[in-house]
Amino acid sequence: MTDLDVAHAAMEAAPDDDAARLRFYERLADSEMFLLLGEEAEDDQIKPALFDVEGGKFALIFDREERLADFVGRAAPYAALPGRALVQMLAGQGVGLGLNLEVAPSAMLIPADAVDWLARTLSHAPSETEARIASISAPRHLPQSVVTGLDRKLAIAGGLARTAYLVAATYDNGVQGHVLAFVDAAPGAEKALASAAGEALTFSGIEAGVMDVLFLRASDPMAARLAKVGLRFDLPQPELTAPYSPTAPGMDPAKPPKLR
Repeated sequence: MTDLDVAHAAMEAAPDDDAARLRFYERLADSEMFLLLGEEAEDDQIKPALFDVEGGKFALIFDREERLADFVGRAAPYAALPGRALVQMLAGQGVGLGLNLEVAPSAMLIPADAVDWLARTLSHAPSETEARIASISAPRHLPQSVVTGLDRKLAIAGGLARTAYLVAATYDNGVQGHVLAFVDAAPGAEKALASAAGEALTFSGIEAGVMDVLFLRASDPMAARLAKVGLRFDLPQPELTAPYSPTAPGMDPAKPPKLR
């Protein structure tokens, strides 16, 4: 059972539970997916194999290479890419997704409008603002689903920062809320970390949830204050390994594939 299998089973067991459905789509976005191609890729250009099913066009994706091989039964071209990149690439094309068809308990057809919805949800960019924090305290009145969602999101954001602290904050204008503060974020990682925090709220099912994000260095006096009262998250730090050369289209994050 993969993470997608488990999330799919939970969604099927509670068809009226919006939170379970959101968790499934979050797993889809965060998982590496293997897309069956219609022909070999040319440089960074890919052409998905499309199939007519129930009056719609569907691209076939699998969350394990072995599952793709089991379905096809022969050597076949494919591209490996994050689910979020996949739906953003296919959005607006009128193409749905056939997930793990015939090879896993999570087999299902995801219609084109659901692909478009997920792409829109993932494209929401955080907005910048300025405010001065007057006081901080331990986080309170936050649903466990938000904390769990943050833990999961930050676990796959390894190397983008060292530590994060979640605190309740009161601003100098009297407004109260929660702040997720990242300590020693990698240069240029601020947008990705802010988006991850926003997605944790969105996919937790909290309506109109708002959480501010703060970036600071370990030498900042505020970092010591956060460490005293905040809920701490340690982000995984990547191990130094030998250089790796991706072998399949889409596996180099610096060169995402393009439809053709």
